[in-house]
Amino acid sequence: MEKLNDRWMRLVGVPLICLVSNFIFFQPDNDAHHISRWVALGASLVECLLIWEIARLGIIRARRHHPTLKQTTPRIIEQVLWFSVTTVVQRLALVYLYDVTEFWGYPMTERSYWVNTLIPFLFTVPLAAIYEARYLYRQWWATYYEAEQLKKQALQSQLDSLKAQINPHFLFNSLSTLSSLVSENPKQAERFIEELALVYRYVLQTNEQALTTLDSELQFIRAYFHLLQMRFGRSVELYIAVDESCRSLLIPPLTLQLLVENAVKHNTALPNRPLLIRIDTDPDQRLFLRNTLHKKQNRVPSNGTGLANITAKYRLMGQPAVVIEQTDTHFQVMIPLIHQTRYDYAHH
Repeated sequence: MEKLNDRWMRLVGVPLICLVSNFIFFQPDNDAHHISRWVALGASLVECLLIWEIARLGIIRARRHHPTLKQTTPRIIEQVLWFSVTTVVQRLALVYLYDVTEFWGYPMTERSYWVNTLIPFLFTVPLAAIYEARYLYRQWWATYYEAEQLKKQALQSQLDSLKAQINPHFLFNSLSTLSSLVSENPKQAERFIEELALVYRYVLQTNEQALTTLDSELQFIRAYFHLLQMRFGRSVELYIAVDESCRSLLIPPLTLQLLVENAVKHNTALPNRPLLIRIDTDPDQRLFLRNTLHKKQNRVPSNGTGLANITAKYRLMGQPAVVIEQTDTHFQVMIPLIHQTRYDYAHH
């Protein structure tokens, strides 16, 4: 449990409240009975300090029993009960002592009992409210901060998990391609292995990054496409028409590779009916990847990490959504390009 950190309140605030309350409520009677103002002020100061120190123990006790934000109601109830019982007992005992000893030079009236018992609540309740308000604020802020930290950690964990899916996904499909190529053309399989090593080096270098430039991705996708052409020849064609102003913008690594791989996996590619893949941008600096739609008759087994991976990454990074559209002849994915300043602001 945290400390109250109320040193200045105890040294300055309580004595000041004591001085003001004594002047307002008791000074007229003291003057009427010719009681020294210094004696009255000294006695009042001792009484106020005693009342508040005991009330303060109740605050500490209630916080120890009910420390969390969810326990605010029982904590306040315990404090109210503590203040009520201890203050009433203290004041009745003290006034009775003044009464039987005639400490002030006269016996206490019934009104004196009521006034001396109720007036202390006028400063203990506001003070306790201040203490509780500060405590609630700190509790709320700590809870909010902790929730935000847990949220960021959860998002980062999900993002890391998604990134980790890419390497096995990419390697599995590349090895499947290589397996087919070995039996068809061993020499081409050897070239494929060399190109695969270059491509996979890029995968290892960039997959630890949240973002990379579109220009780097385009260079990579050209190298990756060479691997596809070794297998499919002219049955697969790639066209890139990206505005120069967009090349410095950012994109999650391997996004284009996943989309191209998805297009090849689910569509037929024949010399007389090639699979056409086009990558371009629009004036709003959005990236589009389109491919002709020639779905394979036999559905290809898929682990489903391609489009879902990309969509989840953009969601976890707090970026605009990826838009997927399909017609009878084409399949299109719109990828928002990311400005570094907007990305930094979203993750600040």
